[in-house]
Amino acid sequence: MRPLQDRTVLITGAGRGIGKRLAIGFANAGARVALLARSKAELDLADLEIEHGGGSSLRLRADVRNYDEVHAAVDRVRSHYGELHAVVCAAGIQGPIGPLAEMSPAAWEDTVQTNLFGVMHVCRAALPHMIQVRRGKIIALSGGGALTARPNFTAYAASKAGLVRFVETLAEEVREHNVQVNCMSPGGTYTSMTDEILRAGERAGWKEREDAQQVRLTGGILPDRQIQLAMFLLSERSNHISGKIIHVNDDWKRLETGQVHPEIYTLRRVQKV
Repeated sequence: MRPLQDRTVLITGAGRGIGKRLAIGFANAGARVALLARSKAELDLADLEIEHGGGSSLRLRADVRNYDEVHAAVDRVRSHYGELHAVVCAAGIQGPIGPLAEMSPAAWEDTVQTNLFGVMHVCRAALPHMIQVRRGKIIALSGGGALTARPNFTAYAASKAGLVRFVETLAEEVREHNVQVNCMSPGGTYTSMTDEILRAGERAGWKEREDAQQVRLTGGILPDRQIQLAMFLLSERSNHISGKIIHVNDDWKRLETGQVHPEIYTLRRVQKV
């Protein structure tokens, strides 16, 4: 039996990048996947690839910044598939790159609206049903700047750090309802954001450019590793794990049988030196 057989998973940002890769991986594992994105063309292509692989998917065109659209999408998932078992929030944007002193406040605000408010909207729409049936899984994708400073990426870093604290806090709110909420840090992987950094040139900073160049050359973290961590967090094997930020390179497999200390894999964790 496939790991996610007969499970319904809603993935935002499913039209491209990591969201699309996870959606295809979940479908291959037997899940019924609901694809949410703004672009009809990207949704159609992702749906076609899943169909060719023998999977089942539902296309949902919506903007995560708009709560009414997100709520309608969640209602449609439940109407089409029945219970919504899990949500993966992968929709996100890089936002403006460069010194804050030269940055557009509107672009900065839009980044927070997408990366932080967008996740809140999805959680707000999905949680009442999960609480009612007393089970559910939520994964939000974090990113560079969530745990350490990231110069020239203030909007992205602040939105992702805020996302981690949001996840930690929400996890405590819904713990007694048997709903687990975690952050997954997928690591450097080639997406359109990689090209945005390279196009930004000096505005991104030399280290960001070097890292992006390396990711473009190698492809970065393999999709299979991201899919494996996500599937673990969606499984019953992780029911004891909530409110954590787990990087794809962490030794996360020991979490299945090991006791999780309250401070490990949190925004407050002390980095090794």
